[in-house]
Amino acid sequence: MQNKALNRKGGGGTEARDGAEKEEMENVVVTAKTSSPSDDDISPAPPIFFLPPPPPKKAPGGWRSVKYILGNESFEKLASMGLIANLTVYLQTRYNMDGIQLVNVYNIWSGSTNVTPLLGAFLSDAYLGRFRTLLFGSMSSFLGMVVLALTAGMPKLRPLDCPGVSNCQKPQDWQLGVLYSGLGLLASQGTVFVDIAKVIVAARKKRAVSLESSSGHPLYDPPLTESDQRVAKLAHTDMFKFFDKAALITDPSELDDKGLPKNSWRLCSVQQVEQLKLIVGLVPVWFTGIGCFITMDQMNTFGLMQAIQSNNEVHNFKIPPGWMGLISMICLSIWIFIYEQIYLPQARKRSKKNIRFTTRHRINTGIVMAILCMVVAAIVEKSRRDAALKQGTLVSPQSILLLLPQFALSGLIEAFAAVAILEYYTNHLPETMRTLSGAIFFLSFSASSYLNTAIINLVHLVTSNNGKESPWLGGRDLNKVKLDCFYYLIASLAALNLLYFNLFSCRYLEKQVDKRSESRHEEMNEAA
Repeated sequence: MQNKALNRKGGGGTEARDGAEKEEMENVVVTAKTSSPSDDDISPAPPIFFLPPPPPKKAPGGWRSVKYILGNESFEKLASMGLIANLTVYLQTRYNMDGIQLVNVYNIWSGSTNVTPLLGAFLSDAYLGRFRTLLFGSMSSFLGMVVLALTAGMPKLRPLDCPGVSNCQKPQDWQLGVLYSGLGLLASQGTVFVDIAKVIVAARKKRAVSLESSSGHPLYDPPLTESDQRVAKLAHTDMFKFFDKAALITDPSELDDKGLPKNSWRLCSVQQVEQLKLIVGLVPVWFTGIGCFITMDQMNTFGLMQAIQSNNEVHNFKIPPGWMGLISMICLSIWIFIYEQIYLPQARKRSKKNIRFTTRHRINTGIVMAILCMVVAAIVEKSRRDAALKQGTLVSPQSILLLLPQFALSGLIEAFAAVAILEYYTNHLPETMRTLSGAIFFLSFSASSYLNTAIINLVHLVTSNNGKESPWLGGRDLNKVKLDCFYYLIASLAALNLLYFNLFSCRYLEKQVDKRSESRHEEMNEAA
């Protein structure tokens, strides 16, 4: 009787619902019965209605947020890459800078813009957050582009144009000040940094403790708190064991009643120690990246100067020298498309698993591309200069198209080595340090720019003192210097970088992470 009453509408005289509706109602209605077998003793219990569970919330981020990131990056790169591609040409043709001064200005600006993300990462993680940091960085870049646009549109802000290569008016100090202010504004813009400092201080305080005799001193390795659910638990490693002293419990009084350190500057957790080890472990690979990026810097400066003094007419069409920088980006994009959209899907179909090139293989390939880039550039430059000297003209009759291979190889350096190193930084560091990984990556670009400036000035100083032969670098005319010899020098440094990577820094490519944490690629695939 009770079930019949429940299957009627509002106590009316309607017929019983069909079987499907009755079964659905029985799933949400629960009636309680007593244990007495007698029907008279049955006391009707009020029905209890259970609400359906809320729909599962999808994890934020993943591929759904890519469209916003791509939009932001597209507009930012449209301005910055357009500037990078034409800055060398602009400084030489509008500010009458010679080769050494031009390269120094470009490298110092490039180094400064790549070192400021480290400050931006600190402010983002510690104080401002990512969105405010992006807002301030975008405003700074906009103001920088406005100042540079004024220098291009107002002739008084730059020296007089010079059609030749000698006796040109040099820019005045205040004109350079306006230029540098515009370039400077274009710089990109309870934390992990405090944890790093705590580990160093704690390890130094316990430097007298011997690790060999520390069997009676356990390591402080508490489980992660609820607020750290998305943070990977780092397993203890044997690398850089000196820092393990920061996690040694030398005295039980170092912990309070809740098992927490009384002085966090004397006792740190294994998690904090391993975070510092990860930072230190990045240094060998970081130096490898500097060696690769030095080669890429040559194409943005001397490579474009080669294009200026090459025949840029192709079937009655003049190719702007700044366009040569697009070749690197085009080759980078083509390779990423082939790798992600063609190679990986075919590899998954054949092997039923995700087969990616290892980080070591990609970095090795990038270094080899760096060597080939400099060798090809040296051969092409020797041919270009000989053709110009034979004809006796400033611009060589050799076609600008012969510069395509070296710019293409420069793009492949970024496609293999730069992308692999950035992925290594991102996967190597814990979730709390994701922003720092990008800053460390751009810091290597900054270091390569400053190191490249030092190498160029040293080479110019050494080779210009020999009056018998032409210097390797200097002046506005590449026909009077031996740029090909400088390219061979950079190729030799790249070869040494290849040996250094395979004999030493490749040992630090692996990271031990607790098996309970999932890989970053799997999380993104699930979120998608």
